[in-house]
Amino acid sequence: MAIVAACDGASEVDTDVNDAAATQGQAGSGAGNSSTERTATKSVQAQVTALPEIISQDGRHMLRVDGEPFLMLAGQVNNSSNYASQLPEVWPAMDVLNANTVMMPVAWEQVEPVEGEFDFSFVDELVSQARENDKRLVLLWFATWKNTAPKYAPSWVKLDNERFPRIIHEDGELSYALSPMHRSTLEADKKAFIELMSHLKEIDPQHTVIMVQVQNESGVYGTDRDYGPEAQEVFEGQVPEALTSMRGLESGTWQEVFGDDAAEMFHAWHMASFIGEIAAAGREVYDLPMYTNAALRDPFYPGPAGGYASGGPTDNVIDIYLEAAPALEFVSPDIYMRQNEKVEAVLDLYATPDNALFISEIGNDDDYARFFFPSMGSGAIGFAPFGMDYTGYANYPLGGRLLSPETPERIEPFARNYRLVAPMAEKWAQLAFEGPVWGVAEPDDSADQAIDLSGPWSMDVHFDQWQFGMREWNMRDEIAQSVDVPEGNDYPNGGVIVAPLGENEFLITGYDARVFFGRDDDAPEVNWLIDTVEEGHYDEDGNWVMERIWNGDQTDYGLNFIDRPLLLRVRLATY
Repeated sequence: MAIVAACDGASEVDTDVNDAAATQGQAGSGAGNSSTERTATKSVQAQVTALPEIISQDGRHMLRVDGEPFLMLAGQVNNSSNYASQLPEVWPAMDVLNANTVMMPVAWEQVEPVEGEFDFSFVDELVSQARENDKRLVLLWFATWKNTAPKYAPSWVKLDNERFPRIIHEDGELSYALSPMHRSTLEADKKAFIELMSHLKEIDPQHTVIMVQVQNESGVYGTDRDYGPEAQEVFEGQVPEALTSMRGLESGTWQEVFGDDAAEMFHAWHMASFIGEIAAAGREVYDLPMYTNAALRDPFYPGPAGGYASGGPTDNVIDIYLEAAPALEFVSPDIYMRQNEKVEAVLDLYATPDNALFISEIGNDDDYARFFFPSMGSGAIGFAPFGMDYTGYANYPLGGRLLSPETPERIEPFARNYRLVAPMAEKWAQLAFEGPVWGVAEPDDSADQAIDLSGPWSMDVHFDQWQFGMREWNMRDEIAQSVDVPEGNDYPNGGVIVAPLGENEFLITGYDARVFFGRDDDAPEVNWLIDTVEEGHYDEDGNWVMERIWNGDQTDYGLNFIDRPLLLRVRLATY
């Protein structure tokens, strides 16, 4: 994890592409280069700026792009949308989504179909069109592993078992997955990745590409590790001292040190080392932030390794990945669980002082959209629903149904969240870096949610309420007909995020939720009230602009967020 101090100021530089490429940041071992000169403009098309970087402080993390806080309001395309012919079906969907970042695969088979012969024409076209469409890019390197398989490796790799061996099961059965234990595979993958990063450095002085994912959902199903002869010999040897020291364990063989978990720990260490070496080689050439992503195991009932992607960056081996692959800034979860309790558990597991949270994939069905709020409340540096294009493919029922220009309502649950936060994205990224922030989603049963805020304050968030009055009221008109209770929504979609702005002052936004402030149970009993509720927005310079003050009906029954973007600044007081 790169830990650097913030840099201040900006200076004009020559925007000539050749000069920019020549003066670009020097290679590093994992930390961003904060000293590179940068322009003052924020136009994607005209920037020659400091390298993107992840900075960490007091256990919190922030992505900086062009030297400024950046929140990735992203969308990931479908797997096979990585061709120039498909790009016209990508940008319109991303515009409807209100995305500022597009996550796009670059496949090894695509750039090196013949060994030693490289074709980066798609990368050139992608970067050019991204600039034209005012979007940043995260490139996804699909190579030795994509969803644990070598499907995106070139044929000369995936069909040559002798040169590029596959994992072997304990009973001798040949796995579908390539083994991480062989230098031949590592060196071939690394060579192609170095070529990609070298080309990217040459063509992208504007840093349209802000981050790179190395491999995709590594690991293996059907076995807990490689049992081939080369792997077995290493398994019977000593656990690396770096790993035993990191976990505070005595030295010994893998079996002696880890017992029943030895196979999975062994496989995770070597898979992480493989990915980390590739990332480090790429960063030596062009020092963009890099990460890898996880096919998750159930956070409550994981089952045996191999039933989930054994060796991948699952929650029980996050520390192993960060130790074995220091060139990776973080590991990220791919979330395809719909139950709020499981999603919240995953956020807790992956948002740690050592690991920046990025929701690199999440299902694009309606009910996944609400998890944007607890993700932001967990300090996420970005969020990305998967399958956000019009190419005619949908991964329903894992995700949502087919997207098309004729069905914008299928993107709308995510688009409205991005519309809500986009005007304050830079401000939110800074607040989440400087101190605690909170967020809750409407749970599956729409039950009330409680937030323990900083200082003596607490907050209760309610769902399925009117804007006025209380849900339990049984109002009747003169002909004794009961007023209907709020009907709620077709699926849970509410949520709130909140950040402290100072002592007794909070910034709040959300949808379809009612907020009540209160005092913590252990706080001194005092008389208190809501002093001021300002509705407003932040201008381009990050200054608060008040539009109106709420009072009376607007505050008597909580602060009510409906289905329109709304940003409130609330000051509490005692008397």
